[in-house]
Amino acid sequence: MSQPILFPPKTVRRLVQFSFTAYCLFIGWRFYTFVQWARDNGPYIPRPASVEGFLPISALMGLKRFVLTSEWDPIHPAGLTIFVAALFMAWLFRKGFCGYICPVGFISSLLESIGRRIGLGLNPPRWLDLPLTGVKYLLLGFFLYTTLIAMPLTAINQFLQSPYNLTADARMLDFFINPSATAVAVLCGLLVMSIVIRNFWCRYLCPYGALLGLFSFLSPVNIARDEESCVNCGQCAKACPVGIKVDEKNTVTTPECIGCTECVGACPVKGCMSVRAGTFRVPYWTIAIGAVTVLLGAYVAAEMTGHWDSGLPEQMAKMLYGRG
Repeated sequence: MSQPILFPPKTVRRLVQFSFTAYCLFIGWRFYTFVQWARDNGPYIPRPASVEGFLPISALMGLKRFVLTSEWDPIHPAGLTIFVAALFMAWLFRKGFCGYICPVGFISSLLESIGRRIGLGLNPPRWLDLPLTGVKYLLLGFFLYTTLIAMPLTAINQFLQSPYNLTADARMLDFFINPSATAVAVLCGLLVMSIVIRNFWCRYLCPYGALLGLFSFLSPVNIARDEESCVNCGQCAKACPVGIKVDEKNTVTTPECIGCTECVGACPVKGCMSVRAGTFRVPYWTIAIGAVTVLLGAYVAAEMTGHWDSGLPEQMAKMLYGRG
């Protein structure tokens, strides 16, 4: 009956998540050092382009501009590269970005684990879960309308070239280094809610995850359950970090699935739960490897084609970022 796996899905997921979170912290430190140099407080460190991955709104505008003009965003080219890679990733490997790459997702999963260990980590009842899930889609609709519909190309060009957007990454850094009392209260509230309710931010508030979920509808990869061999133990549903009733589905196609495959690892019956690409059964780690491959492939392609680093001259960078 048992289904021994050398490296359980949860372990694989945690290793990949930890690796990308550690990289983000490293990039954050280098960017902080760069900003300090620009403000005459330290030695010179080149600005790491990867920090642009934390500017999704700018990337969304850059994507619209690219569709209309075929011109890649020269201000935050790495940000647009990462954004497009995440969309492509969702199309091929469900919400692999949320399940394996996003550092916020990693923090959320750790808080969820803490919640479970202390008897919390709850799943709201369906009558509450559905309207809460809709919140992130409402937020997504607001951002899509204001950027893709309401803003003409001239307004997008003005924003992308504005001093605010040029140093948006530094403003983000300042927000986290010197948060207001309101920001601290909100962050603490989200932390507490993420312990009480499984993956509260990712499930109910993240518009980025909502967008990737819509793209994942087209993904050929999904989680499948063999109804004939299922013993109805409910372990798959219990293991799901986003509260999907996996034990009630033959194929998990919901946009809430992050492709973590923890349901596959929790199943006690060999072959009952599996990852499928179309009609073919594939290894459970396909989503993890696929997500990482897409992101690294996008980075290599961007570097080779000159679509990664903005190439901002050193003195201009010092002038822009040194304003504080």
